[in-house]
Amino acid sequence: MSEKKLRSHEWYGRKGKDGFIYRSWMKNQGFPHHLFEGGKPVIGICNTWSEFTPCNAHFKDLAAALKRGIWEAGGFPLEFPVMSLGECSIKPTAMLFRNLASMDVEESIRANAMDGVVLMCGCDKTTPSLVMGAASVDLPTLVLSGGPMLVGRFKGKKIGTSDVWRFAEDFKTGKLSQEEFIEAEAAMSRSVGHCAPMGTASTMAAMVEALGLALPDNATIPAADSRRKVLAHMAGIRIVEMVKEDLKMSKILNRKAFENAIMVNAALGGSTNFILHLTAIAKRIGVDIDLTDFDKFSAMIPLIANVQPSGEHWVEDLFYAGGLPAVLKEIKDKIHVDNLTVTGKTLGENIEGAECYDRNLIGTLDKPIKPDSGIAVLKGNLCPDGAVIKPSAASPNLLKHTGRAVVFENIDEYKAKIDQPDLDIDENCVMVMKNVGPKGYPGMPEVGNMGLPSKLLEKGIKDMVRISDGRMSGTGYGTVILHVSPESAIGGPLALVKNGDIIELDVPNRSLNLLISDEEMEKRKKEFKPIELPYERGYVNLYLDRVNQAHEGVDFDFLQGSSGSEVKRDSH
Repeated sequence: MSEKKLRSHEWYGRKGKDGFIYRSWMKNQGFPHHLFEGGKPVIGICNTWSEFTPCNAHFKDLAAALKRGIWEAGGFPLEFPVMSLGECSIKPTAMLFRNLASMDVEESIRANAMDGVVLMCGCDKTTPSLVMGAASVDLPTLVLSGGPMLVGRFKGKKIGTSDVWRFAEDFKTGKLSQEEFIEAEAAMSRSVGHCAPMGTASTMAAMVEALGLALPDNATIPAADSRRKVLAHMAGIRIVEMVKEDLKMSKILNRKAFENAIMVNAALGGSTNFILHLTAIAKRIGVDIDLTDFDKFSAMIPLIANVQPSGEHWVEDLFYAGGLPAVLKEIKDKIHVDNLTVTGKTLGENIEGAECYDRNLIGTLDKPIKPDSGIAVLKGNLCPDGAVIKPSAASPNLLKHTGRAVVFENIDEYKAKIDQPDLDIDENCVMVMKNVGPKGYPGMPEVGNMGLPSKLLEKGIKDMVRISDGRMSGTGYGTVILHVSPESAIGGPLALVKNGDIIELDVPNRSLNLLISDEEMEKRKKEFKPIELPYERGYVNLYLDRVNQAHEGVDFDFLQGSSGSEVKRDSH
């Protein structure tokens, strides 16, 4: 078999003036001429390192280990930055900029002289944005995640990001002082890495491993563990081999890969944000999935991993118990084990030697941690295009519930009213927040798991039914209905809910309905007036104009469908 001509040779292998220009300026970094003579694959390292993105702040060290592996395998590593999205610090929400970052990634890969690329990602939106962008180019691609932080310790107990919500409730009710709150901050975030529970960051790391885009154990090795650097080194070796094999993303990301990812997410009790991101990735690579697939394939798998927020433990603990390969092995009879991965082997071959070392952490299909897991997709007159809930993180007694609506027109009204003593609310009510969807906020923020009123927390109430067109942090929990589509800002039925309306939730039968007559619904639709969207320039204007709805992945319509790496922007 003849060796495929390297893409980078179109830049560095040219003769005359063109070759001179491409090579000469690169040589000011001290690279010798033989690196440009066409034999060494150029490997782009797409690095989302940023001190504004704490989850990814250790990526300089990780990139160094990755480069060692690339050099060892005969490759030529060249690192490049792209927009980094720090979930906890970027305003108004990182999700607003996911599509922008994906465009940055796509065009950076397409425009530069690389034969393959390693995507370095960790914080929530960095993973989907990098994968979305790379999928639109379709070079040999491998994902290297940053890993979860070590579990924190506070007052003798293990803590992680899921505890933020509990601490906030204790602070509101006076059980935790401001000084203790500050002490907990440092105790929780005590090492490099992303969130310690199965939040969105770890869910995304598991997603890419399940899709076949990452090496085994990518999802669970702690960021501070030296084995994370070993994984990076091995990723460097493997990406060079992938270029020689011409193993592109499109050869891995088929329909079965996406079905695997959905089932693995169910086994882990992963983040609801997974739905938006996997849908967007599928549409970029040209695979047809929709909300019904999430419900269908999630329903096949119980909760296997005993990890917060659906379980009790942490991703670090899951690694010691056998990691994601051990979880995959428990559901091997359900997933497509014959699917190809970046190792050049099938998923089944990758997990053949996996073992479980702790049955408190990893259950089985016969004896799962919980019978209900994954994503339940709801339909009804309140969400004709769908809404989602994570049953494994909800209260079982609330999965079938009818209650009176307490409506907040936007996040500001919620903040102003939620702790007012005269707020007309009790534990049987249904909290409704409008105008926090893709266009309404804009960017669809993680405010769906609304904190409960202080007066109910003081009574010992820990959960209520909550509904919004926004998102929830993967570290969050509760009986929270999210991603109501179409959103209220564009006239979706959620916009028509009034205080005192009766809402019926029936998760077992996958329904969510506003109990008013069709005539009343039509009357309210005619009276509806859309909110005035405040932004009118730059990227946000583009976002508001071209973003699609939650059930479509909240992506830009003009970015869907892979265009392929051979597309030329110019003739060089």
